[in-house]
Amino acid sequence: MLVTARVLYIQSQHILLPSLKQLKSRFQQYSLITNHQEMAEGVLFDIAARIIESLGSLALKETRLLCGVTDELDKLKNTVSTVKAVLLDAEEKRLVNNQVRDWLEKLKDVVYDADDLLDGFSTECLLREMMTRDKMAKKVRIFFSKSNQLVYDFKMGREIKAIRKKLDDIANDRTKFQLEERREEIGVRARKRDDTHSFVFEAEVIGREDDKKEIIKRLLSDSNLKENVGILPITGIGGLGKTTLAQLIFNDEEIDKHFHELKMWVCVSDNFDVRKVVEKILESATKKKPESVEMDTLVHGLRKEIGGKKYLLVLDDVWNEEVGKWDELKKLLMSGASGSRILVTTRSAEVARITQTIEPYSLQGLDSQKSWSLFKQVAFKNGKEPENSSIVAAGKEIVEKCYGVPLAIKTIGRSLHLKNEAAWFSFKNNKLPKIKENDILPTLKLSYDQLPSHLKQCFAYCSIFPNDYVMEKSKLINLWIAQGFIKRSNQNECLEDVGHEYFMDLLWRSFFQEAKMDDLGNVITSKMHDLMHDLAVNVQTVHTGGYIRRCNRGRLVNTAK
Repeated sequence: MLVTARVLYIQSQHILLPSLKQLKSRFQQYSLITNHQEMAEGVLFDIAARIIESLGSLALKETRLLCGVTDELDKLKNTVSTVKAVLLDAEEKRLVNNQVRDWLEKLKDVVYDADDLLDGFSTECLLREMMTRDKMAKKVRIFFSKSNQLVYDFKMGREIKAIRKKLDDIANDRTKFQLEERREEIGVRARKRDDTHSFVFEAEVIGREDDKKEIIKRLLSDSNLKENVGILPITGIGGLGKTTLAQLIFNDEEIDKHFHELKMWVCVSDNFDVRKVVEKILESATKKKPESVEMDTLVHGLRKEIGGKKYLLVLDDVWNEEVGKWDELKKLLMSGASGSRILVTTRSAEVARITQTIEPYSLQGLDSQKSWSLFKQVAFKNGKEPENSSIVAAGKEIVEKCYGVPLAIKTIGRSLHLKNEAAWFSFKNNKLPKIKENDILPTLKLSYDQLPSHLKQCFAYCSIFPNDYVMEKSKLINLWIAQGFIKRSNQNECLEDVGHEYFMDLLWRSFFQEAKMDDLGNVITSKMHDLMHDLAVNVQTVHTGGYIRRCNRGRLVNTAK
């Protein structure tokens, strides 16, 4: 879809398409990368809108006259418009009606086919347009001889008719489910905010004061330690705020004074390569990338930086459970002065067992009072409890289902921010009962369900990145634009500006976190929490089945990973 627009955008970014062969290659590359990304759950509405937009484009109108398929394309457009009108209601009823869910699955298959077909048709439009350009005319005329065009037109006519008939049959079935027509996404559009987005990037932390004091007490105590360097793990399930708590401790004034010689922070994640970890530690200590990545040079540099100094090192998000790898790293860190400390955050009790020299700290969920305080901060205007007692009661019931997990509380709270009473009760009665204790991903999924469809596909697309990947805002926005995800409300809007609003909306809703800013206060990078990354993968694959279907067609290669 929208191949012409994508190619024009690429050209505007000074990516040259010097030959027909390279041009065809680019189209194939875009087809492989984009098609499986566009069908994340809840985005059928936007896909249908793009099909309608493509069918109404001037370039397509001109070319379809040549192909003799005008009537079929008009019928296809009418059918897609009919289906699109009930999609939003169907997406909601899918949660409680298996027949509607099956109907949507069948619809997705045909939409895939229509999307692919119009991709090819748009490509034909562009290539025939290029026949009028002097430099490319000769090559294109050779490739698209008159006989080739006649064969293509005949084949295209048959395929359009076949897809249109399939779609007609599915569209007729909609009457069985009493689906309501909705032309816009009622109740889920992003709230309007000032251009500066009035939110705090490192939100005020509620309910972790006692945890912070206890961990600092353990870090600064020298009792019963036989080695210079003490190691204290913080354990707990994902979303509890282990990293946030470590950040609070890392920036505490008392910690600053005690470890004034050297403090280092390293995000380890699931790739525990000792050389890589040493490289990151050295970079954090020196504030610059090591010139050499040879292990001997790195080890020499590390000993020089930490030797004889009382340091604090945070190893965030450690997953490695191999004792040998940990021992190899630990030996390199033992040259610090007495009183040096390593603070490890991990979900794994086994990681805590093999790393600890100080009793691990098991982080628990927030109690009901602190959970409610956090929820009020993000769900209600100015963080104040509303006068409407029904909403307060619904809110407290919702908070109970978050089981004290701050990430779930913040994400759901922000998804309900400024919603009306009907939206609150719809959420509480229809979606909340499905959540089971200690099952956080479905809780976060509720917040994903509340997103506007244009944000759903942008978020799901981020599943292509690995865990703890630092996403550059400008590059991510350009990727969204190339995918055709960015929608302008009018032709005067800049795509990059609209993409910026999408990005900031996801950041404000806690789907992105750890935003970094430039000197002017503009966000330049962010990351996704591990659980949010799991959610993106979940909605991109499990709910769409996209990977399986495309592989069966022999078309899908997940080239982004």
